[in-house]
Amino acid sequence: MGFKEGLKKRTETIEGIIREYAPEETGLYKNVCRAMNYSLMAGGKRLRPMLMQETWRLFGGKEEKLLQPFMAAIEMIHTYSLIHDDLPALDNDDYRRGKKTSHKVFGEAMAILAGDGLLNYAFETACKAMDAVEDEKQLAKVAQALRVLAVKPGLAGMLGGQVVDVEMEGKPIGKDVLDFIHERKTSALIECSMMIGAILAGAGGEEVTGIEQAARKIGLAFQIQDDILDVTSSLEVLGKPVYSDEKNEKTTYVSLMGIEAAAGQVEKLSNDALSIIRGLCDAGGYANPFLEELLKALIHRKK
Repeated sequence: MGFKEGLKKRTETIEGIIREYAPEETGLYKNVCRAMNYSLMAGGKRLRPMLMQETWRLFGGKEEKLLQPFMAAIEMIHTYSLIHDDLPALDNDDYRRGKKTSHKVFGEAMAILAGDGLLNYAFETACKAMDAVEDEKQLAKVAQALRVLAVKPGLAGMLGGQVVDVEMEGKPIGKDVLDFIHERKTSALIECSMMIGAILAGAGGEEVTGIEQAARKIGLAFQIQDDILDVTSSLEVLGKPVYSDEKNEKTTYVSLMGIEAAAGQVEKLSNDALSIIRGLCDAGGYANPFLEELLKALIHRKK
């Protein structure tokens, strides 16, 4: 099976997992569930659950019932952040993944509540892994994974990066501050995904730390490529408005260093991440060719 076929099959599997754990649209609060599912099931790359699963496979994971609730949960957290990012008070975007944004369809109040709902429901979903725990060793892995899931999207991670991003909007900032923002706003959830995959597979402490370092570089590369696409792509290809960073007066890697240098950074960070992962593979006798191909594909993605 080639990479494209493997990617398609994995994406379809992940869609099924997310659908399995999505909230039911019933009861007096069904409208917020409908808004949650509208954004959650709107497609996308499903990169974070895929990276979680492929890191789990890299370290020889075997307990899928522990993994799958976390795969759904990380996509719920990612989706909540997108719903809130798109709100008029933040990026004020009308399209996401080729569809009208949540606040355009359901109104601002329900979009806010849908984001809140997905964040809370993510932890409710992740805790379902406890139902599959059979011994103390599994319990310890789930507890460690839950801790990572709680920390990385929070103040020290994604939320903290978002706060600094909002506060620095329209202000001149250097690369050090830009790195600070995106190591948290973008990289933190990728770190979260890959660390949880490693933890649930039984990776050792040094291996989890190595994965965290590689994931940070992957996240920065992903963000820089996103900045490049914001000025080189189109709404039809990207699925969301282009030039939105310029509209919101945001400093980006492209505005700071130019497209050519930014593209060079994407390649360097991606190669550095691959070097870390290859080192872990050599030391532990691990292998996952698909994960390596997936990381390489991020360099050349068009949306």
